[in-house]
Amino acid sequence: MSKQRSYVTIKGTKDGLTLHLDDMCSYEELMTELDDKLTLNAADADGPLISVHLKIGNRYFTPTQEEEVRALVRGKKNLVVGSIESNVVTKEEAYEWKRKNEVVPVAKIIRSGQVLHVDGDLLLIGDVNPGGTVIAGGNIFILGALRGIAHAGCYGNKEAVIAASVMKPMQLRISDVMNRAPDYKTEERSEMECAYIDDTNQIVVDRLQLLTHLRPNLTRIERRL
Repeated sequence: MSKQRSYVTIKGTKDGLTLHLDDMCSYEELMTELDDKLTLNAADADGPLISVHLKIGNRYFTPTQEEEVRALVRGKKNLVVGSIESNVVTKEEAYEWKRKNEVVPVAKIIRSGQVLHVDGDLLLIGDVNPGGTVIAGGNIFILGALRGIAHAGCYGNKEAVIAASVMKPMQLRISDVMNRAPDYKTEERSEMECAYIDDTNQIVVDRLQLLTHLRPNLTRIERRL
């Protein structure tokens, strides 16, 4: 008689327990074996709280199923779910990822007092006048003059960049790093420039051509446009 296939593999790590759950069996079979194995591997009642990390592969837990799994783990001695990691995302999560990673083209002039905010990369065809503000979760590319405020990587992305045909900003900000009214040049250049965070955690403005080496992942824009 062949040995029954195991649906739950438990490994101890410095962060607690990691459980690899089979993504091909039924949910009911999975829950039965999970209950049995956690019972056998239960910690002593007086021991410290142990974090359990579940890796469920290509399986998707509904909110109800996820709560059932969490409740099952909580019901064992000193166990609590630390994380549930799945390769599957919901349609809503996929749309959210797309929204935060797409290039948003906008053709307009951002005038004083106006604020333009996008979740992904911003491609602005127009100027940002003094007092105007552009904000992006990703990079900011301005085919025009930047004379106002630009904030790239507003959700914490320090790899984001700001590029403009004319770089004369009131303020540059990338993630949580800010550079007010740069005075590093006395005259406008005839070529596009870019701002980025360097190795000293400072915003630096230089020739746009340097981005090919500084941020090679920017070539992804060619595929998304």
